[in-house]
Amino acid sequence: MKACGVEIKSNEAIICIMSKENNLYDIPHTRVQKVGLDNAGDAEQVQKFQFTFAKLMEDYQVTHVIIRGRALKGKFAGGPIGFKVEAAIQLIKELQVEILAGSFIKKELAKSQIDIDFRDTGLKQYQEQAFDTVFAYLEGIK
Repeated sequence: MKACGVEIKSNEAIICIMSKENNLYDIPHTRVQKVGLDNAGDAEQVQKFQFTFAKLMEDYQVTHVIIRGRALKGKFAGGPIGFKVEAAIQLIKELQVEILAGSFIKKELAKSQIDIDFRDTGLKQYQEQAFDTVFAYLEGIK
């Protein structure tokens, strides 16, 4: 199975694609590490973002997208543009999209038998949350 972890920060979807087969993990090199939405008020720009994200997932044969959940209100709540980015991803018909709570991600990482040092993955530092999200998802699948 090939899945993509997504962390939404402001107007960007930071991604990490990972596959798991026979308990072996693989992180392919991707041509981009994040996809941005330039103008959230322009429907054409939102459609362009959605098309770009869908094309990226199609090119890497990703079937599942896992978005790291964000608070809806309070001090650490996500911004309105971020929720627009999230909705644009959720509405891509070809993908199975799930939102994982931070508590689920922490729990799965804690009980995982596999310890991957993030520095050894070759990913950029800002991709760490997306990596944790997809790794926790793949670890949680039995």
